Amino acid sequence: MITVRLNKTIEEQLKHLAKIRGSNKSELIREAIVRFLEDNEDLELAQEAKAQMQSSKPLKELKKELGLDS
Repeated sequence: MITVRLNKTIEEQLKHLAKIRGSNKSELIREAIVRFLEDNEDLELAQEAKAQMQSSKPLKELKKELGLDS
């Protein structure tokens, strides 16, 4: 279990949103944390893919190295 301290404004906004969505504050906080973690995982994967792309070679250079240039 985790305890989170929120200022009054955020807590009121959360309470209002929970009422509109027919949910509760804990559920909304849990959902927000899951989305945050998923977004960070996506960012990490994108950064890894970008790093791999930056270490690639142009096709023309690769063909030359493999002796496939005609």
